[in-house]
Amino acid sequence: MAKNVTTASFQADVLDNAKPVLVDFWAEWCGPCRQVSPILDQLSAEYGDKIEIVKVNVDEEPGLAQQYGVTGIPALQVFEGGQLVKAMVGAKPKFALEQDLAQWLR
Repeated sequence: MAKNVTTASFQADVLDNAKPVLVDFWAEWCGPCRQVSPILDQLSAEYGDKIEIVKVNVDEEPGLAQQYGVTGIPALQVFEGGQLVKAMVGAKPKFALEQDLAQWLR
């Protein structure tokens, strides 16, 4: 299961991480977020050695959501070397996410 990240831990868990990190910006009330969550858990289990997957609850961490321009959820953002390198919005099936993330899953 993906680790929950807060404003306090974002620097260490995401920006300073040696691996690429996929951040799932989500909320409890968001249906598509609940759809994509088990898919992200599967990706984490399969590719956890290559990419770290973490979650940010936008209701609990609105400052992070604002800082990274999250206007719709689920928002999936990939950070590499402390930089935002890819952003996706909306729930997608597993194969589509694997295609979007292919460069980090090899």
